[in-house]
Amino acid sequence: MSDPVAKLPSELDQLPDRDAEETAEWAASVDAVAHHAGPHRAAYLMRRTLQHAEAAGVPVPRLLETDYVNTIPTAAEPVCDGDVEMEARITAWNRWNAAAMVTRGSKLGVGGHIATFASAAWLYETGFNHFFRGKEGDGSGDQLYIQGHAAPGIYARAFLDGRLTEAHLDNFRQEAGGAGLPSYPHPRRLPWLWEFPTVSMGLGPLSAIYQARFNRYLHNRGIKDTSRSHVWAFLGDGEMDEPESTAALALASRERLDNLTFVINCNLQRLDGPVRANFKIVQELEAQFRGAGWNVVKILWGSAWDEVFRLDTAGALVRRLREVPDAQFQTYATRDVAYIREHFFGAEPALVELGRLLSDDKIAECFYTSRGGHEAHKVYAAYRAALAHRGAPTVILAQTVKGHTLGKGFASKNANHQMKKLTVDEFKGMRDLLGLPIADSAFDGGVVPYGHPGADSPEVRYLQERRAALGGPAPARRVHQVALPDPAVTSPRAFQALEKGSGKQEMATTMAFVRLMKDLMRDKETGRRWVPIVPDEARTFGMESLFPSAGIYSPLGQTYEPVDRDQLMYYKEATDGQILNEGITEAGSMADFIAAASSYATHGEPMIPFYIFYSMFGWQRTGDQMWQLADQLGKGFIVGATAGRTTLTGEGLQHADGHSHLIASTNPASLNYDPAFAYEISVIVKDGLRRMYGEARPGEDSDVFYYLTVYNEPKPQPAMPEGVEEGIVKGLYRFNEGVPASAGAPRIQLLGSGTAIHWALEAQRILAAEWGVTADVWSATSWGELRRDALEADAALLRGEERVPYVRQALAGAPGPVLAVSDWMRQVPDQISQWVEQDWSSLGTDGFGLSDTREAARRHFGVDPQSIVVAALAQLARRGEVPATAVKEARERYGL
Repeated sequence: MSDPVAKLPSELDQLPDRDAEETAEWAASVDAVAHHAGPHRAAYLMRRTLQHAEAAGVPVPRLLETDYVNTIPTAAEPVCDGDVEMEARITAWNRWNAAAMVTRGSKLGVGGHIATFASAAWLYETGFNHFFRGKEGDGSGDQLYIQGHAAPGIYARAFLDGRLTEAHLDNFRQEAGGAGLPSYPHPRRLPWLWEFPTVSMGLGPLSAIYQARFNRYLHNRGIKDTSRSHVWAFLGDGEMDEPESTAALALASRERLDNLTFVINCNLQRLDGPVRANFKIVQELEAQFRGAGWNVVKILWGSAWDEVFRLDTAGALVRRLREVPDAQFQTYATRDVAYIREHFFGAEPALVELGRLLSDDKIAECFYTSRGGHEAHKVYAAYRAALAHRGAPTVILAQTVKGHTLGKGFASKNANHQMKKLTVDEFKGMRDLLGLPIADSAFDGGVVPYGHPGADSPEVRYLQERRAALGGPAPARRVHQVALPDPAVTSPRAFQALEKGSGKQEMATTMAFVRLMKDLMRDKETGRRWVPIVPDEARTFGMESLFPSAGIYSPLGQTYEPVDRDQLMYYKEATDGQILNEGITEAGSMADFIAAASSYATHGEPMIPFYIFYSMFGWQRTGDQMWQLADQLGKGFIVGATAGRTTLTGEGLQHADGHSHLIASTNPASLNYDPAFAYEISVIVKDGLRRMYGEARPGEDSDVFYYLTVYNEPKPQPAMPEGVEEGIVKGLYRFNEGVPASAGAPRIQLLGSGTAIHWALEAQRILAAEWGVTADVWSATSWGELRRDALEADAALLRGEERVPYVRQALAGAPGPVLAVSDWMRQVPDQISQWVEQDWSSLGTDGFGLSDTREAARRHFGVDPQSIVVAALAQLARRGEVPATAVKEARERYGL
């Protein structure tokens, strides 16, 4: 060759070459092919060689991208084991009813989405007919994460199989009356059907990965045989823009989760327009997933393309398909054939010749409708390949047309996500296209009719027979209530250890909580059901002692000798490990928690997760997942450790949480507690286990979770006073009653939560010793539960029932004003101010956190004992109970 390829530096230059002459011959062969047959032929041969080497077990890197063609050749597609024509009729009815339901609802302004299911119908129907296992076999079945905007199609199928009626469909997005269908998959709103909420985009794929991982966790720990359960996550290509969608791809491949399949509907459109207008989303996703270690299956082209590919002897078609950007291909689906001939086939002479061999009808079929995701046999082949693959998860990239079968007004239009209805004429055109027996007279009055072939029709019988063979209806949520043995009965000493106090020994409430968990994990009845979850901060929270005893879960066990193996608390990983130590990912840890928290329904196995994290990095970072948890009816304990704005010395603004209780108060399923003492933790956990996993009292919702904040500030832990359990659970009790210094001494009520109780107690002492003021100190274990009870009391009054809020009952007759103090923003205790009859004021840590000692930070925010004293005197001075000069004198005395 006259122009040898310039040699570039390579990492291979550092390695010994046993036969440099042979290496040069291989390189020369590549040069020769490229020179004589062209670079495309050279690339083809290299790929064939790599493919052969991989099949032969030669360890070579895999390509990140393949051509823009189907992964499974037509000749290799397995024969579908069903009645294809029958399944087409079933799918037609479901397409119709999904569109009819949304269109009928649009007259009331409630909206809905039509185009998503229209493009993805065969992706779902093929799964329901052949793959998705129901729960009537092993109680688990498969787990289906349905794309939120495709919900109308799932409702349409449930209507066809008799699980929903026309009245249900007419109540789509009309839930206020209690008989409506939620807009998207919402288990809390439709708990017999939906298992997983998915429409907060990105959380579905993240949760699906951790659900597949938790299935393995249950299996490896011997809790339940989940070896047959498969997780299917249906996603949109636009949804993959969300960071959470791809955040855990490496985890899935690292742990070899071949029980997981992503099905990404690549219709090339997001909500406003093309997903990758100037690029190719399928190729991008292929490279991303292959790079993360996933098995990738592409189903891009329908059968109409087979002939075209056979005619492409020069490879020009494949090259052109790869180079055309997505937005242009979307345009082809909406333009006439002449435009396609000019702009697609006119790109080079070989394509012009290819185009001449194709009729206009063939080109129209290929470019308008023929996509792999629209053909059941191609979807079937992809699903079979996914289930057959071992050692890695699979992603199926299925190309479709958004708005397929809905007519020219919908298909591939940028606005089709916002289009909520079809006209009567458009419905008639859709009817004719789908071949449905719906008469014109059925449209009288302009109302689109629902369609149903009859409860005893061949279509319905076939559908129900297929589902029976696969284990019953899907999706479906099943709850078999199993009350766990009460740990308060089976392991009373675990609770008693905290309730008797620590004597002179100082203990942070974080450590008190961890000690309780360690003891409960040893319980013979329920210990194995505890699921400790921590995002790589176990040592911070004093949990390292759990490492050797409970073990850290790893599907590979421990393939190395840990560096601290000779120490008592060494880092132990095990296939049956109990701890989920997730690394630095609050999002992953929350996904773990959600899977464990809903295992009682998903698998019929109640688990008790507790997730402990830096308080600042919980609700603030993953609050959306807390809502997902609530929607999924999850149960368990979320623990914000190192809580408060002033207790974590030295860390500063980004670690100083003074607001998580405020965010948590917005979630109706979250019961939020800020315990001050170890015995309060004992009582709260005991009550939580009873309510969530035991016998809930009449009127109690057991589908809740608990948020506890615990502190890293060591303090002596007192023994539990008698008779305070009810107040701890309800949110308020008097911890310390002040002794009047003299008859008629001014009096004030100090309410404190969490670590602030200690500041209030010191303020109580100063007020009595230096100012002759008597203060009672109350422990406010839950501002949120006090508010919840008060709101319920207000609602009861509107119904004509006499009910007094608990906070008013507790403080009834307490003399003097009320001053509330906490390590939180003032808005946290101010939640209950309107139900307190006494004069109210509060102190809090409003503003940004900062680095300093605890004492300096508390002085900065005005919540230290001396600041509390001045605020108390100011309240009393306004009432005329102490001289106004006392406030000025106190400020000067304490340097405020």
